[in-house]
Amino acid sequence: MPRMLDVSDEVRAEIGDEEADRLLVGEDAPRSYDCTSCRTPGDPENDRTSTVLFVGEETAVLAFAHATCIPSQVVSVSEEQLQGAVRSITGDSPAPGADGNAPQNVPGGQAVLGITSGLILIGGELHPALVVEPTAPIARPGSDGPGDDFLPLLIEQGFVPVIETSELPTDLVGWSVLLAGGQLHAVLQPGTEGGGQVAWWQAHQALSVTDGWRNAVQKTQRVLIYAAPVGSIGQQPREDLLRDALDKAAASGKLVAARMPLAGTGGA
Repeated sequence: MPRMLDVSDEVRAEIGDEEADRLLVGEDAPRSYDCTSCRTPGDPENDRTSTVLFVGEETAVLAFAHATCIPSQVVSVSEEQLQGAVRSITGDSPAPGADGNAPQNVPGGQAVLGITSGLILIGGELHPALVVEPTAPIARPGSDGPGDDFLPLLIEQGFVPVIETSELPTDLVGWSVLLAGGQLHAVLQPGTEGGGQVAWWQAHQALSVTDGWRNAVQKTQRVLIYAAPVGSIGQQPREDLLRDALDKAAASGKLVAARMPLAGTGGA
């Protein structure tokens, strides 16, 4: 009997008392699972286990995670994101490119963003980070000028200019990072007029991250997001070179950053 399974009130409200009770007595709970956050094995009879319900517009998928990785909760995502999460959870997602950093389309098709994952050492602790860099200048919506407004637009959203990469960025309220099946799916921002979160950046196919990156995010429950204009960072083959590139971008006033929780884990 999975005595260590947790079904939160919000998950129970979505799946109903009958299904929740079946899970708690072991009728519908798995004997083992791969944690939807860290992708390592779990056993609900021996490991404290969370039920995590991913809810899209038409589909809902119940997944399981170590309680130390993520609490039992409902995570609202777009239907497209949910289908990607399902492929990751079931192992049917196609493998990303060798470096996992292929540029992705920005919603609206106005530009293309590249995403690089890495670990940043701050205050003696490793922090999971994502570095965002467009492949071309990004103009302000409605503008036909040649200027690059990428950083000003992000600063208006709450990102903060980076002077020293040795300091942690501040939390950005309402934004989060969607990690499911141990892979990166999206960076979410607040919707308009009080609506739910929408994708600021979304992977066409889930991006793999290293075991070290997943281990770090389990510990911090936060992801550092750095952003720089085109040509500022480049594709760096090693994390020390990535840090050097971030330092140079910060020194030249071309770096902004924010800290975000994992989707569904709440604020600070």
